[in-house]
Amino acid sequence: MVRRVVVDSSANLFVAGTQDIVSVPMKVRVGEREFPDDANLDVGELIEAFSDEAAESSTSCPNIAEWTSAFAGADEIVALALTSKISGGFNSAQAAAKHYLFDHPEAKVFVLDSLTTGPELELLAQHANELAQSDMDFDDLTHELRRYASRTHLMFSLERIDNFVRNGRVSPIVAKVAGVLGVRIVGQASEEGELGVLNKARGEKRALKQLFENMETVGFVGGRVRIRHTKNLKMAEALAAKIREIWPSCDIRIGANRGLCSYYCEPGGVLVGFEG
Repeated sequence: MVRRVVVDSSANLFVAGTQDIVSVPMKVRVGEREFPDDANLDVGELIEAFSDEAAESSTSCPNIAEWTSAFAGADEIVALALTSKISGGFNSAQAAAKHYLFDHPEAKVFVLDSLTTGPELELLAQHANELAQSDMDFDDLTHELRRYASRTHLMFSLERIDNFVRNGRVSPIVAKVAGVLGVRIVGQASEEGELGVLNKARGEKRALKQLFENMETVGFVGGRVRIRHTKNLKMAEALAAKIREIWPSCDIRIGANRGLCSYYCEPGGVLVGFEG
């Protein structure tokens, strides 16, 4: 029996050796160029392209055929998609599951609307993979994954949200805050899967303090942490150091965003996924 975890590329994960996590690419279109968010993407080239304010840009989710192709050959599949509040990927994954089950009625496919993105989605995919490698019954596996998803969180600190505004991914209130000189947005993914503002912070130092305080408010007590940044390793490392002051053995991993998260996080932005 083959079990497989499939996730869209907003999780910043790609085919990972024996872990059997498969990523289906989101796409970023800038002008006439399309950048598939896969392992071959030159993220620096993408950032340079969308940083040109004169260039129109947009994003698109994996289509049904791409999800179905990622399912091929598996008997039990867990598919995880970027929050349906800002993407059609969940609907595409559901449609792909129906197609796959029609051709493979003996298979099992569970599609989860993650209600999040980035490093929280990364945590969900990695936990799903750990469960998939066990001998846990598939129904029990999906129940445990839902339970785990209820106690993970995503928070962020963004210097710019031009691409969110350009693609209509934020409310007018958030858009009004954007662009104020020296002000960073500190926010979170809500339980409903929407990205909202918690604080407006002047400068990275203040934003870092608010980010950490917000993590504690929702129940962070030293679980797994995944920090992803777009050209802001300094702030990512500062957040990790602040966490380790209280929880020195905390499992923290820092990395750079890939395509989709770099596009929306934009240079200077930091995303943090963590267990509550």
